[in-house]
Amino acid sequence: MAWFKRTQKGIQTATEDKKDVPKGLWYKSPTGKIVDAEQLEKNFYVSPEDGYHVRIGSKEYFEILFDDNKFKELDKNLTSKDPLKFEDKKKYTDRLKDAQEKTNLKDAVRTAVGKSNGNDLVIACMDFSFIGGSMGSVVGEKIARAADYALKNKIPFMIISKSGGARMMEAALSLMQLAKTSARLAQLADAGIPYISLCTDPTTGGTTASFAMLGDINIAEPGALIGFAGPRVVRDTTGKELPEGFQTAEFLKEHGFLDFISPRQNLKDKINLYLDLILNRPLSSN
Repeated sequence: MAWFKRTQKGIQTATEDKKDVPKGLWYKSPTGKIVDAEQLEKNFYVSPEDGYHVRIGSKEYFEILFDDNKFKELDKNLTSKDPLKFEDKKKYTDRLKDAQEKTNLKDAVRTAVGKSNGNDLVIACMDFSFIGGSMGSVVGEKIARAADYALKNKIPFMIISKSGGARMMEAALSLMQLAKTSARLAQLADAGIPYISLCTDPTTGGTTASFAMLGDINIAEPGALIGFAGPRVVRDTTGKELPEGFQTAEFLKEHGFLDFISPRQNLKDKINLYLDLILNRPLSSN
């Protein structure tokens, strides 16, 4: 006998009375592990099942790195223009407007200053959700201004990269940001002010060709994709098969491009330990 038997035929539920499962209750990692969304957030957005680091943005990184999530945002309202009147499937101005409404961000980077383990730190954090974290004039300008702030106030500087590369809608203007940001970082180096580069998934294109690889220490999150061109382009250009794990953080560390890889749970303490040592200050603790 069936464990369930319908005793009444033609039962229908009005659309407005139907119950949907709320979104965001569960997260499925690329390896197929199912994680409770609340548990994931408490674990710094790292899957406890397999250690997979879920992509997060500036909001979450600021929460992780700044004490009590207290900080002063720099150049908050800086926005992109459209000097080239660029248009592909849609106008660049419309694309910017859509991205701003969808993400509630002004552009693909946010910069802020606050305390981390009790010590001042300036952070520029990229947001992949804003046009793929592409680097346009605003991204370059905000990073440059944040570096200027760090230089003027003698505060260590950190950039968290998460980008698909230069923003094609700004063409050569986007590529100019590589030189501008690199020049500012050179000024920090001359002044003896530490600069930390954190590469997260993905860090590609012009960011890798400039500020992402110019840190006094270059670090990454586990499993992050880091490279200039994509694997297919590299394979077609060199005519060779690529080794397993090519362009992962672990591969780059093994070949000397990164100093260390830090799980997100340890990131704040690792960064401050490095700064304590290099600046010869008392060891801080969270």
